[in-house]
Amino acid sequence: MEFTELIQARKSIRGYLQKPVPRHLIREIIEVAKWAPSSMNTQPWHVHVVTGAPLDRIREGNTHNMLAGVPPKRDFPMKEAYEGVHRRRQIDIAVQLFDAMGIERDDKARRTDWVMRGFRQFDAPVSLVLTYDKYLEPAAISQFDLGALSHAIVLAAWERGLGCVINGQGIMQSAVVREHAGIPDDQNIMICIATGYPDESFVANDVKSVREAHDTFVRYVGFEETGGC
Repeated sequence: MEFTELIQARKSIRGYLQKPVPRHLIREIIEVAKWAPSSMNTQPWHVHVVTGAPLDRIREGNTHNMLAGVPPKRDFPMKEAYEGVHRRRQIDIAVQLFDAMGIERDDKARRTDWVMRGFRQFDAPVSLVLTYDKYLEPAAISQFDLGALSHAIVLAAWERGLGCVINGQGIMQSAVVREHAGIPDDQNIMICIATGYPDESFVANDVKSVREAHDTFVRYVGFEETGGC
């Protein structure tokens, strides 16, 4: 695909075929994605590719802890509750997904099950866990670089027929992920990316989020002076 077509066509995939993803294909995706921009060429990322029994143990541990009321604990601080326009956008995509899945507002069981899918990493056959070295804290720039790598991964995967969803819920119980993925103590877990072949029959996979109009978030400064109107 041309880049414009690729970036506009990609969407988050939340339902997967239980079909193994070849290791060589994941390697190819990462080999492409590693060319993402990196501040001062620091390349601060580590990628732990998890599948099979270790990933199943992560799902089980996440599910157990969340249902038992264990508070989420990430390796770095973040704002857990959005407000204002950010909260509105979060609700908008949730409404799209619940409408697609036919989940009613008062259907507590199905709404809970949907939330738990996130902690199960959407039952994807592969999870890519992205980490960075702890000594880089405060690591805002390194986290920015891992964001660039994440975007490159999901685009490279989409180009090759795989779907992904960048999944913050999957690492909210970071100790569980660290234990079963064998992640060293000197690395901080940033995010995970659920990956696999899309299940075309899973209706939530038809949902595509919308983007704000250009003029709501972009300003042009100084163009009138240069004649570049």
